[in-house]
Amino acid sequence: MYQTRTKKEKLLLLVKIIFPILVTQIAMYMVTFFDIYMTSRYGTEDLAGVSIGSSFWVPVYIGLAGILMSITPIVAQLMGAKKKDQVKQAVQQGIYLAILLAAIVFAFFYLGIDYLIAFMDLEPTVADVASRYIFAMTIGLIPLFVYNALRSYIDALGATRVTMVISLLSAPINIFFNYLLIFGHFGFPELGGPGAGLASAITYWLILVIAVWIIHTRSPFNSYNIFRTWPKLSLTRWMEISRIGVPIGISIFVETSIFSAVTFMLAVYGTVTIAAHQIALNFASLLYMLPLSISMGATILVGYEVGAKRLQDAKQYSWLSVGTAVSLSFLSACVLFFMRSEIAALYSSDPVVVELAVQFLLFAALFQLSDAIQAPVQGALRGYKDVNITFVMALISYWVIGLPTGYLLANFTDYGAFGYWIGLIVGLTAGAITLSLRLLLIQKKLQHVQPKIINSKP
Repeated sequence: MYQTRTKKEKLLLLVKIIFPILVTQIAMYMVTFFDIYMTSRYGTEDLAGVSIGSSFWVPVYIGLAGILMSITPIVAQLMGAKKKDQVKQAVQQGIYLAILLAAIVFAFFYLGIDYLIAFMDLEPTVADVASRYIFAMTIGLIPLFVYNALRSYIDALGATRVTMVISLLSAPINIFFNYLLIFGHFGFPELGGPGAGLASAITYWLILVIAVWIIHTRSPFNSYNIFRTWPKLSLTRWMEISRIGVPIGISIFVETSIFSAVTFMLAVYGTVTIAAHQIALNFASLLYMLPLSISMGATILVGYEVGAKRLQDAKQYSWLSVGTAVSLSFLSACVLFFMRSEIAALYSSDPVVVELAVQFLLFAALFQLSDAIQAPVQGALRGYKDVNITFVMALISYWVIGLPTGYLLANFTDYGAFGYWIGLIVGLTAGAITLSLRLLLIQKKLQHVQPKIINSKP
């Protein structure tokens, strides 16, 4: 991390930070991607079961893991303010909190998942696969949460290439264990969909071991002595992490859970519709890694500049991130639009599933622009540590505007299942507009509060 003085330098640093994050996000997402993809090659019922299981798993896990994302702006601002001595305590308390959050999620799934699945009118085979998939995934909860805390620390130091290398190892590990456990090769049990969950859990444990080894032995991470002299639990530090992280987590949960809610509502349309919907959502989520990576880069760079009290630089990074994401969103939309038949055929050989997935992918192409705006704007707001109002905006956009719109279109028009995807587009668009207005307001307010700031030259 370093100060930049021109827009060209800022763009180069943005790319330098974002590219490793993008590779990291894609590599981490590939764990879920290959769970869905390889299960789809095993059978439609197993694909539907994993789809339902992941729809429960993803919003709960990502929502609570989002709390740990607050470590990134906290550490970034400490680095920008030259308070390196406080970094160790912030990360260690984040690890404590990660273990607690993992225990909470485990208890939730262990005690409640069978009851939740029972409320859905699923085929018995699909319900069984969903339940066993989730229980297999819970084996990897602790390493997954602790790794998220450590990754936030690594990224905040600007060493995003390190997490890139770690995450690149996750995809081949996951594919290998999926191959063994889904299809039952080399004497391993043939578990189908639940085998994908167990393979993911094993992958998460191995990734954590690699991350701990790097932080403990490699510079500059070992200079902070993260794994030495562990302090007592600090409720004050937990409150700081939670004050920023809880709104981030809720905001992420609100956004991701709407996709899960749509999956649940589509259950009434049958196994084929669930499978086709999951194919489109799975590939669209892969493309979402691009604006999400830009969002995470914006958090690091904006947080660093805010900590150094260079507000004009922070503002430039904010909108440079948005412009970059919007430009790339047109490429994503073109991939979905022109290659939707080929994409659907990658997942399934069932012609009925493929035909329906092609139609869902068309709607996925339409919300690429909204995603490209709202994701980096949220990242910039996190860099400013402005997180309380944003989750309220997200809640209204997705659940008050988006989901009801989808329900009305699906049940009272001829759009049917596609009505829910139109509702997603409406919700994402509303979120992009309201969050952008919030970012403009925050930047204007800060300029008035501190008008005499030593800025780098544009």
